[in-house]
Amino acid sequence: MLSKRIIACLDVRDGQVVKGVNFEALRNAGDPAELARRYNLEGIDELVILDVTATLEKRRTMARTVAAVARELFIPLAVGGGIASDADAAAAVEAGADKVSLNSAAVADPTLITSLARRYGSQAVVVAIDARWEVDRFAVYVRSGSTPTGRDAVEWAREAADRGAGEILLTSIDKDGTRSGFDLPMTAAVSQAVGIPVIASGGAGTFAHFADVFTEGRADAALAASVFHFSEHAVSDLKDHLAKAGIPVRRL
Repeated sequence: MLSKRIIACLDVRDGQVVKGVNFEALRNAGDPAELARRYNLEGIDELVILDVTATLEKRRTMARTVAAVARELFIPLAVGGGIASDADAAAAVEAGADKVSLNSAAVADPTLITSLARRYGSQAVVVAIDARWEVDRFAVYVRSGSTPTGRDAVEWAREAADRGAGEILLTSIDKDGTRSGFDLPMTAAVSQAVGIPVIASGGAGTFAHFADVFTEGRADAALAASVFHFSEHAVSDLKDHLAKAGIPVRRL
C-alpha cells in the first residue's frame, strides 16, 4: 500500500492566512511563509495555497506570496484560487508551484484541465471539488462554495480524471472548519469512482478523524488547516498515531 499523505492548506487572503467555518467568517491565522517554514520542519508531506478571494488586481500579491512560501519548502507545493487560464497557471509555476489547482474555471471550461495536463503533465494538475449533500447526491459548488453548479461530485470527479487531472482535492462544505470529522461517505464515493488519488478536505479535528478518512473514506491524502495552523496537533504525533494504527505514512 502506498504511503498516505498529510497535507497542510494555507487559505490566503490579501497575503495573510485565514480560516473560517463552512467557507465563512474568515479569521487571521498567520503569515504564509512562516507557517510554511514550520510545516517543512515538522514533516508535512505537501502544502497547498488557495487564494480564497482571488481577483485580477490581487494576482501580483499572490505571486509574491507563492514565491515567499516556495523558498521555505523542500516538499511539493500546489497553488489554486483564481487560476482560470494557461497564463494564470504559468504564473503560478513560475512563482514556484509544483502543481496547480483548478476549481471554478475547470467547471466553466473543462478543456482547461486537458490543456494544462498536456503542458505540465497530469501529476501537476489538481481539480478541486467543493461539494455538499443535497437530497440524494453530493452537489458541486463553485466561487468559494457560494454558487451551485447542478453537477454531481462523483460524476464530475470521473470527468475530471478522464480529461487529464492527476488528483482530486475534495472538500466538504458541510464539514469545513467544524472539526467534526471528514465527510466519509462523500470521500469514499469519489475515491471508489476514480483511478487517481483523492485528497480529503474539510472537518479534521482529531487524529482519529485522519485514520477514519484513510480507512472508511478510502482517501489517498488528507488535508487540514486550522488544526495545524494553531499548533493544536503536531504533524509528527499524527504520523505516529497513524503508523500505530497500521496506516502507512512517510516519516522524517
